[in-house]
Amino acid sequence: MTYTLYYSPGAASLAVHWMLIELGIPFEAKLVSIDAGAQKSPEYLRLNPTGRIPAMTIDGKPHGESAALLMLLAERHPEKGFAPSPGSAGRADYIEMMIFLANTLLPAMRDWFYADTDGDPAGAEAVKALARRRIEAAWDRLDAHMADGRTHLLGQELGAADFLATMLMRWSRNMPRPATAWKNLTPYIHRMRARPAFIEVNAREGLSDWQN
Repeated sequence: MTYTLYYSPGAASLAVHWMLIELGIPFEAKLVSIDAGAQKSPEYLRLNPTGRIPAMTIDGKPHGESAALLMLLAERHPEKGFAPSPGSAGRADYIEMMIFLANTLLPAMRDWFYADTDGDPAGAEAVKALARRRIEAAWDRLDAHMADGRTHLLGQELGAADFLATMLMRWSRNMPRPATAWKNLTPYIHRMRARPAFIEVNAREGLSDWQN
């Protein structure tokens, strides 16, 4: 198994980069600077025609979508237990959580950050207001989900959903109400940020603004 991750610091590649480190498997990481517009270069578009981060070659074949890459890595390395096995009791909850994060929360985050460039700048403030409501509703849902004392999103063990959720919570750090404003999400965030692999991925990507 060979993996090459194409990443930009703090972008949607962060969760995949982190998971690769947690897995303890060999991989190559190649920087694609969003600030420099490298994700729109012909070379990168051959890997990911959407021009978005991340892309990852798996045994030489390129793939995209952070949530899909997390799910695929969890299935290719079942020994780590990052996803319930097919047919197991927790499988449905796992799939539901991954789809919620990828289909509800992640697009709302994009609307918040790119309302003026993805759509009509004249309507950007209305798009951002709606995005904020959707994001805060997602934090409400996840906060209630964590109220039973669980340590991770799907129970007591680290899983693929935690990498994606924590990355999205990091993205909220400069919003009017970041995820750390929610009672049950705050200790969860501190646990995740204390993980050695999270500290390591921040060091590798040169990030220092959202740590314990």
